[in-house]
Amino acid sequence: MDEALPKTSLAMVQTGVRELVRKDLPLPEIDDDSALLRVEACGICGSDYEQYEGMLRTPVPVVPGHEPLGVIAKIGDRAAQRWGVDVGDRVVVETMLSCRFCINCRLGSYHLCDSRRIYSYIPLTETPGLWGAYSEYMYLDPNSFVHRIDKGLPPEIAVMFNPLGAGYRWAVEVPGLRMGDSVAVLGPGQRGLASVIATRAAGAGQVIVTGLGSDANKLKLAREFGADHTIDVTNENPKQRIKELTNGRGVDIVVDVTPYAVEPPTEALDYVRPGGTVVLAGVKGFRPLPNFVSDKIVMKEITVKGAIGVTSSGYQSAIKLIESRSVPLERMHTHNFGLEDAELAIATLAGKVEGDASIHSCLIPGLTPRSVGNRTI
Repeated sequence: MDEALPKTSLAMVQTGVRELVRKDLPLPEIDDDSALLRVEACGICGSDYEQYEGMLRTPVPVVPGHEPLGVIAKIGDRAAQRWGVDVGDRVVVETMLSCRFCINCRLGSYHLCDSRRIYSYIPLTETPGLWGAYSEYMYLDPNSFVHRIDKGLPPEIAVMFNPLGAGYRWAVEVPGLRMGDSVAVLGPGQRGLASVIATRAAGAGQVIVTGLGSDANKLKLAREFGADHTIDVTNENPKQRIKELTNGRGVDIVVDVTPYAVEPPTEALDYVRPGGTVVLAGVKGFRPLPNFVSDKIVMKEITVKGAIGVTSSGYQSAIKLIESRSVPLERMHTHNFGLEDAELAIATLAGKVEGDASIHSCLIPGLTPRSVGNRTI
């Protein structure tokens, strides 16, 4: 039986650069192949900031939010059969929508679909409009991928499926990590910490994390999550330190998850061993890399791979780890915000709220106090 549904959904709509407006949007009808999700939480990451600032040039007006956790509120019969879920089931929703029929989809790379669409980037003008999770309810397209997740988990922990999925895909699957491999993770943000958790769970032999002097708390948390060594690149020579830690050889795998910084991809070529792999997952705003010497790739036979998004195997590994309750993920979660605090949430994640640093944050519909960490403002 479907939930008793309201006629409208409170949603935060981006109407322009740095403009989020509260609106009550009509709840759409669904067909046999689609569903409605009652949103419990929506994770916030760096791309939310990029969208808010207009860097991604996504269409407006639009409902942002691409990391949805929620409960199936209404579902068509064919969708229920295809997804293996029903009303009342708690699910997480994959970010990308693919056509299923282009050559990339048929070869298994559905995240590289020729006509790929992404939740939170589809405008209100495209029916039914509720394409993002900055909302009480969200429309689930027939081509969605959804995964069940334990109802007993706190929403702010369950919603970590997205960054942890990225950790598994970018740091384990894409480089083909093998038991005992050494890994350097560049950047200790939520996806860097997720990479530490994933590589340690996958059997990495040595994990090294680099960060800035201002990242001291994050580097400390990286060590709690299993990093063997952390390097403050502001005050240490990372190339020299990595050589020392690997007896002069270099690491097997380097994963760059730093946002905007254009130096790490160049420096990664010095950190990796001959024959090793560098994964580039942190976007740089399409800026060129200074002093990038491609001959290092040739002479060391380095494999360089790009990584965009997460696929089902990464999400499934993340969900399994979350449900195991074997890692104190609550140490990474710093902030809950109500929907109408979305701008504050983005500013806090971007480090623009003085004296309040965020690692992992989420929006929780129905949360009324303005919460920043454990404070009410």
